[in-house]
Amino acid sequence: MFDVTTLPTNPGCYLFRDADKKIIYVGKAKNLRKRVKSYFQKKDVDPKTRCLIDSFDSVEFFVTDTEVEALILENTLIKKHQSKYNINLKDAKTYAFIQLTDEEFPRLVIARQKRGNGRFYGPFVNAQERDYVHQFLNRTFSLRTCKKMPKKPCLRYHIRLCDAPCNGLISKEEYANKIMSAQLILSGKSRELIKKMDLAMKEQSKQLEFEKALIIRNQKMAIQHLQEHQNMQRQQTYDEDIINYMIREGTVYLMLFTIYKGTLSNKNEYVFEYNDDFLEEFIVQYYSENPVPKEVIVPSKLTESIISFLEQKRKKRVHVLVPKKGAKKQLLDLVGKNIEISFFSDMTKVDELQNRLQLQETPLVIECFDISHLSGTSTVGSMVQFRKGKPDKSNYRRFRIRTVVGVDDVAAIAEVVRRRYTRLKQEHAEMPHLIIIDGGRGQLNSAVHELEKLDVKIPVISIAKQFEEIYLPESSQLVRLAKKEKALLFIQEIRDETHRFAISYNRLLRRKKLRE
Repeated sequence: MFDVTTLPTNPGCYLFRDADKKIIYVGKAKNLRKRVKSYFQKKDVDPKTRCLIDSFDSVEFFVTDTEVEALILENTLIKKHQSKYNINLKDAKTYAFIQLTDEEFPRLVIARQKRGNGRFYGPFVNAQERDYVHQFLNRTFSLRTCKKMPKKPCLRYHIRLCDAPCNGLISKEEYANKIMSAQLILSGKSRELIKKMDLAMKEQSKQLEFEKALIIRNQKMAIQHLQEHQNMQRQQTYDEDIINYMIREGTVYLMLFTIYKGTLSNKNEYVFEYNDDFLEEFIVQYYSENPVPKEVIVPSKLTESIISFLEQKRKKRVHVLVPKKGAKKQLLDLVGKNIEISFFSDMTKVDELQNRLQLQETPLVIECFDISHLSGTSTVGSMVQFRKGKPDKSNYRRFRIRTVVGVDDVAAIAEVVRRRYTRLKQEHAEMPHLIIIDGGRGQLNSAVHELEKLDVKIPVISIAKQFEEIYLPESSQLVRLAKKEKALLFIQEIRDETHRFAISYNRLLRRKKLRE
């Protein structure tokens, strides 16, 4: 069974494969783990989704920086793979562009495809945003919108939305300057205009003209959206490969992204032993069996002999780049992010937890306890184990409370901790590196007391749900971690899984009682 917890929580695209490793569905997600998990949680699904789930064998994912990039990537991947369970896109169209027409007095128009004369800007994945920007530019620079210029000024001139080039009320030079300003904005070169808007907003706010300031802010946001880098769909006609790697404990973790005519089409992962010439050895082996693109982006410089090898293989010039900034550096960093998530995401949060709690030993094995009951009845305890940052469900344990009557979570925690570590000690079994208690100071002290009686020395903390505060033994101070800090998110993940496991056992016991 596929373990969905291995997926990251980043935005990106996921590809479902069947038993033959064929891609049968491509989807996008703001949170990859939640989205894929939803397929296996729903009971009442439509027949098509049921067939998809039944055909599912494995999943592959691409992490992106933003949800917008995931949307663009999904579009290109669907068109490439024509996956069985996606909508038939044979007649599908790409996202729309804004076209600057090639006329004496140019216009800005919406263009579904890049056809005809003129210049094209985009694509825009949000139709409302695209239309707003289109209208904003026409209104701000008073550009003509008529397909055929009339013989006399129309209504738009009289309401100050057009400078009426049809009647010679604006010269070609003046109109060309307005077009140039619009082009700068569409090209993402609008810093000067944004600075002027910032000053205008402050001035309007000082004069208590908040509605006018809000209008300027909305206009500024529209321009800033235009500047958003869409790393997954770039306007180019050549192919390129992006190679990045990480080295950990004598092992190289390398990933290669293949960009085909500006769109991400494939990724390959490799793991091998480190040596001083590993990158050049990899390049020789890989491109001996695969086509060499026009451009190869790498994190470190290659020797002239390797570049010559690539050019001989391609029989044309090959551009080998080591970018330090700009869009290509962002792509290189994106590959690095995918490496980190694919290979190290779980251990990263373990290391972060160790640093924030100042633990002497890396908490590779963590056990967490929780108590669940219904008004003091059917009281149960649960323990889940996380190993190297991942749930180890084979070591989950549940306890029916024997010595506690009524509502007493402190005593119940004492019982389950005593039973768990008495047994491990008797069996000379592996002890965890960290214990987490779901509760406050009382539950924590209770667990620590039981461990002291057993002469078991393991770091223990507790987390109080109301304010997500961390309690430490023998300390009156609380540890407060930032809401989005990896260490806190990891503790919450473990705590929530323990809570879920406890509630499921409590409900099971209640159902059994109802049947008796």
